Order: sequence, then C-alpha cells, then structure tokens
Amino acid sequence: MSTVPTPETPETDPQRDAAAGSSVGHRLFWVTITVGAIVVLIDQLTKWWALVHLKDGNSINVIGDLITFRLVFNPGAAFSTGTSITWVFTIVSGAAAIVIAYFAWRATSRRWSVGLGLVFGGATTHFGDRLFRAPGFGHGYVVDFIDYKYLFIGNVADIAIVGGVVFVVILMIAGVRMRGTEGGAAEDLSSSHK
Repeated sequence: MSTVPTPETPETDPQRDAAAGSSVGHRLFWVTITVGAIVVLIDQLTKWWALVHLKDGNSINVIGDLITFRLVFNPGAAFSTGTSITWVFTIVSGAAAIVIAYFAWRATSRRWSVGLGLVFGGATTHFGDRLFRAPGFGHGYVVDFIDYKYLFIGNVADIAIVGGVVFVVILMIAGVRMRGTEGGAAEDLSSSHK
C-alpha cells in the first residue's frame, strides 16, 4: 500500500537536497573568502608596520621579554627549517591555498567555512610573500616579527593558520560535518533559509 505525501509528511528528494546543500556551500564559500581576505589584510598591514618600525634592529617588549616584536626575514618554514629550498615552500603554500579553497567550495557548514577561511588566509598571504618579496620572485622571505621567547618568531598569518587548524580539529571532535545532512551542516542549512 502506497502513501500519498502530505504537507505534514513531505516526500524527500535526495537530488533536491543535494542541490540545496551545494547552493548553500557555494554561498558559504564567500564566508571563507571574506575571512581569508581579512587575514591577508591584517597580516600584510602588520608586516608593513614591522618593516617601518622595527628596521635597524629595533625591538619592542610587549609582554615583558616573553613576547617581543623584532624583525626577521625567514626564507624557510617553521623554526627556520629548509632555508635553502625557499621555492619548495612557495609551491607548498600555493598548493595548500588551492586545496583549502576546493574544500571550502564544498562546505555546507558556516563554522567550517570560518575555520577554513583562517587557514586559507594564512596560506595565501604566505604564498604572496614567497612570490613577491625580496630576494626574488618565488624565493621571497616571509616577514616574521612576533618573537615568542624560547619558541619561535612568527606573524599574524601563523596565528591564523594555527587558530584555524585548532578550530577545525575541535569541529571534527565535536562531530560537526563539513558537508552532510547532520550535525553542523543541518544547522547551517536550516539557518540559511530563515
């Protein structure tokens, strides 16, 4: 015996639901782009500030001597590793930005879009440094100026990348799906239609 769909028991259409999810995901892609653009802007402005105010070996104590602003140029990766293969980091940061953008395009969770946006912005601004800063195209040094005593020297992009990764891990542990019909995605899908 077949039942006739009523307004109280609507028939589900997987293709329609998938299309709706895809549409929401594409709209949420702009959340990722916006967050990423804000990260790039803040990172580049603070690097400009550091280049102007911390040149000639100047330094500024921020929290005693635990956090200090002092200018360094990093040709390598974290902890200044791989300083002789700067071009590899150029390729890696560019590839990372492309991969993150791919996942962000498919995301249907606003929270995932924000987390991916933080990482996307950090990877993009590092890619820009590698491409366009001295000593030359594709071999540029990243401007670092936040000195965490005994640990490393970084910048705003590093903070965004670490913060974004931590946020994404928390979402994964909490069971918030990047794309799907349950958890965070369902919340975001329903809130977007209000």
